[in-house]
Amino acid sequence: MSERVVPCGTGGLITLGAADVLWAGLTAGGAVPTVSDAFTGSVADAGAGYVLLGGRAIATVRAGGGRGVPEAEVRRAAAELTAIEMDRQDLVRVGPFREAPKQHMEGPLLRWRQHIARVLREPGGTGRAAQGDGGRPCHLAGIDWRQVLVEQTRDRAAPAWWLPRSVVRVLDAAEHAEKQWLKAARQESEAMAEPSFRHRHAQDADGRQTARPDSPAPSLRPYRGELKGRLYSALSRKPGISHKVAGWACAVCRTAPAAVLDHCHEHGYVRAPVCHSCNTQERPDHLYSNDIRVADHYTRLFDTHTNDWLRHWHRCPGCRARATLPLPHLAAWTAHTACRSLRPTHRSPGSRGRRPCGVLRVSWTGSHQAPGSCLLTVAVDFCPFGEHRVLARVPYREAVAQFRTWLAETAPDVAAEAGPDRLDGLPARVRPVIADTSGEDQALF
Repeated sequence: MSERVVPCGTGGLITLGAADVLWAGLTAGGAVPTVSDAFTGSVADAGAGYVLLGGRAIATVRAGGGRGVPEAEVRRAAAELTAIEMDRQDLVRVGPFREAPKQHMEGPLLRWRQHIARVLREPGGTGRAAQGDGGRPCHLAGIDWRQVLVEQTRDRAAPAWWLPRSVVRVLDAAEHAEKQWLKAARQESEAMAEPSFRHRHAQDADGRQTARPDSPAPSLRPYRGELKGRLYSALSRKPGISHKVAGWACAVCRTAPAAVLDHCHEHGYVRAPVCHSCNTQERPDHLYSNDIRVADHYTRLFDTHTNDWLRHWHRCPGCRARATLPLPHLAAWTAHTACRSLRPTHRSPGSRGRRPCGVLRVSWTGSHQAPGSCLLTVAVDFCPFGEHRVLARVPYREAVAQFRTWLAETAPDVAAEAGPDRLDGLPARVRPVIADTSGEDQALF
């Protein structure tokens, strides 16, 4: 069914060009700078079915031979953005980072940090940030980020890029809204395709039940610790290692062929060969190099499949001997498990129950190789009432102690193999360490 696109019909659909004019007019007096082509300029993509405005993902509707958007949604997004106060002195570093974490997502995701880094690293650098492709203004979620970008250089180091904290929060909210929009669209698509899929795969041509798709192929051999204690830096350079890895079944799910060697980034030891799916599942959802979102997949890692993942992580001799986890995983565990009771809840619309507030985020300061200086900060973002609150600040050593207690209660078989008196699989020479600044002990390798 097609609907007529009204150029500026109150409460109805408006064309993308009219939406550009409306957005620019409504946000002209706000603290956060915006652009006049939020719907039609780079990097907006109305053809994807939605456009990001501030912290909202607004669906576009095909009508009258083109696309339109609900005028009410544009006005609502503009009102939310203009209500934001911006302190240009309260800055957050947005790059560049020495090891920029990669995001493995599907779909046309915003990835605003990567987008800014890509634009600023092009020939001309910051000077080209003012214009996008073809000389058109380049924006993110309707925000003219180039007007508030700050470049700072200290001690002859490479320049760093900074944005006001309020702008960073809006762009984070936009990225979150886009993920939720794509997730809902994917679930709707799968729900529509599921009946026919079941019908095709329930029986073969003779009406017999087909084999389970999650059964490992007969040619795959189970992993039995053949790479125990090996350093990834040396093993990954050996000829033919990729072919050897592909011969194993994934050491975590044990149903798919292995594709990569998972290893501990802190101690450098190989854990086991795993499939792409498990490798992606285990990867921390980084925002910055020291800041991660505690996303939904941590429920699987620390709730439904806890024993499998704890056993996998403790294949690293360093983590097993210290009865701990790599810092990103320990931080996620602290936020997801140890601080669960601190997370506020809100009434869930349309039901009598309550749901956890917003999205958990955890960051850390100090060096994990000097645990006396390391502090984990657990916060909640995207509260429905617009709050961004800090739930707890947990010293690294306290987080480790809490994890060890939980490990003994949750996975006693894994805990029994861990600890400083279990050094049978630990190489005689370990990686160099940075001494603990507290002087009490070297708590990590």
